[in-house]
Amino acid sequence: MNQMLQDPQVEALQAETEIHQPSVPQGPATEHPRFAKPQRVAFVKACWHRDVVEEARIAFMREAAARHLTHVDVFEVPGSFEIPLHAQVLAKTRRYTAIVAAGLVVDGGIYRHEFVADTVIKALMDVQLRTEVPVFSAVLTPQQFHETEVHYDFFRKHFAIKGVEVAAACAETLLGLERLRGQVAAGIVG
Repeated sequence: MNQMLQDPQVEALQAETEIHQPSVPQGPATEHPRFAKPQRVAFVKACWHRDVVEEARIAFMREAAARHLTHVDVFEVPGSFEIPLHAQVLAKTRRYTAIVAAGLVVDGGIYRHEFVADTVIKALMDVQLRTEVPVFSAVLTPQQFHETEVHYDFFRKHFAIKGVEVAAACAETLLGLERLRGQVAAGIVG
C-alpha cells in the first residue's frame, strides 16, 4: 500500500488542502489579455527550504509567461523575515510594477512561526500601501510540517499551486491597475 495513504498526518494535510485549495486548471491553453505597457516584476524568495520555495518560483515563471509577464527579476534573501525590507527597497526604485514574495515559515515553536509569518504579511501590506506598488505573497506557514520526504513532497506540490495562483493574481491586478490608471488619466474616474 502507498505510504502516503497510511500516514494520518499526510491524509489530514491532503484533506485540508482539498478543502482550501482550488485545483490548478488542466484544460486547453487560455489566451490571456496583453498589457498596454511592458510590466517588470520582482520575485523575492527566501532560501530556507529552498527546494520547496523553488517550486513556487518555477510555477510562477511559467504562468507569468503565459500571462505576458516576461520581465521577471529574481532575488534571494536568507529567510522570509528578510523579504519585506527587500520588497520595500525594490518598490522604491520604481523599476518594478509588482513584487512577489515567496517563503516557507516552519514551526520553531508555535508562537514563533506564526509571529514571523504574520509580521512578514503585515510588512508586505505596508510596503504596498506606502509605495503603491502591488506586493503579492506566497509566504506560507503550515500548521504541521515535519522534516520527512512525504511532507517535503506534499509542500513542493502545494507551492507549485501557489506559484500559479500568485502569478494569476499579479497579472490580473496589474491589468486592473493599468485600466484604472488610464481611466484616472482620462478623467473618467476620480
